[in-house]
Amino acid sequence: MRQPKILSTIKTYDRSQFIADVLAGITVAMVALPLSLAIAIASGAEPEKGLVTAIIAGFLISFFGGSRFQIGGPTGAFIVVVFGVIANHGYDGLVLATLMAGIMLMLAGYFRAGRLISYVPEAVVSGFTIGIAIVIATSQLPDFLGLSLQHVPAEFFEKIPVLWDGRDTFQLPAFAIAALTLGLIIAFRHFFPRFPGLIVAVGIGSAVVFFTSISVDTLGSRFGELPSQLPWPALPIVSFERIIELLPSAFVIAFLAGVESLLSAMVADRMAKGHHRPNAELLAQGIANIGSALFAGLPATGAIARTATNIRAGGKTPVAGIVHALAILLVMLVAAPLAGYLAMPALAALLIMTAWNMSEPHKWGEYARGPNRDKFLLLLTMVLTVAVDLTVAIGVGVALGLAFKLHAENTPESDWKSPKR
Repeated sequence: MRQPKILSTIKTYDRSQFIADVLAGITVAMVALPLSLAIAIASGAEPEKGLVTAIIAGFLISFFGGSRFQIGGPTGAFIVVVFGVIANHGYDGLVLATLMAGIMLMLAGYFRAGRLISYVPEAVVSGFTIGIAIVIATSQLPDFLGLSLQHVPAEFFEKIPVLWDGRDTFQLPAFAIAALTLGLIIAFRHFFPRFPGLIVAVGIGSAVVFFTSISVDTLGSRFGELPSQLPWPALPIVSFERIIELLPSAFVIAFLAGVESLLSAMVADRMAKGHHRPNAELLAQGIANIGSALFAGLPATGAIARTATNIRAGGKTPVAGIVHALAILLVMLVAAPLAGYLAMPALAALLIMTAWNMSEPHKWGEYARGPNRDKFLLLLTMVLTVAVDLTVAIGVGVALGLAFKLHAENTPESDWKSPKR
């Protein structure tokens, strides 16, 4: 079924559900706001692009999606691929690749490809997710440690020597703000899991910088004041040569958006005992990425952490996701200048925590006890993601995973019997 979930839930919608959705939507917005800014910066884009994506794509994913609880927007999984596309093809190339990915996702939803996620080995998904987490964490070390570096290479093994050579520029005030923010995030998550601790932790870290006037970079000092309105929609420049050039990047964006959104919807189903519509979800992801591209935003998908926050905050229907998008829009229209005071070390701490959560450390023991084939797939995909390229990692991991699965299914059972002696 490709019908949006909102059409089903609206039939029995009432005042109590609306109040629950509004409160949950505002709570999720407070989590999504600093994350959207931080993800955009880490991706090599301007910070406001993260807000635009959360507003436009977040609204469209909830309105057209196949899950009651899905919250969409920019996610950490895209940081590596977005950074690479911008570096190689410019920001206009990213916008066109996002538009192409949106069309691919709509076609996948139309042709009912939502169930194909079951053919992607879990070890491959875990491998490239851990690899992405490693890349994100290392990319945030300069701001976390306050290092003064002229240029940090994108490649992992070129980046490490540069970070080591810059150790003499370590700034204690920046590290203290980052450590304080990280400690507060962990404390809020442990003691007050329902509380929107992310924005409070980043806010406290940034407030310390503001009131003590210590020399630490802020979002405003590095990027200038955020705009207080959405851009006008516009089509990117399209040419046949450009489409062919960006096709691999568009495929990776579509693959990541599809996999992560359906994984997020499945997590939501387990948490809330629901049932999502995978093909409607793919259609929504396609519409959302096309919409984000028209407003020059980033690629978007369902966000597992924000979706879980929505459920824990009491969200009942897709209206909560719509409220989350509108709440971020309201903040952008009314309080955009305040975002300039956010401290870069605090945002770096937020992203390092995000990377840690992406790696799912609670599953490491399960991975270690798993079959050797799965461990090999996970490690290979992780190493390729870090050392080579996410496109290569996904291609090799999925191909090997399917080959292993087909080999296991086609291996005939032996009719050999132990001889009697």
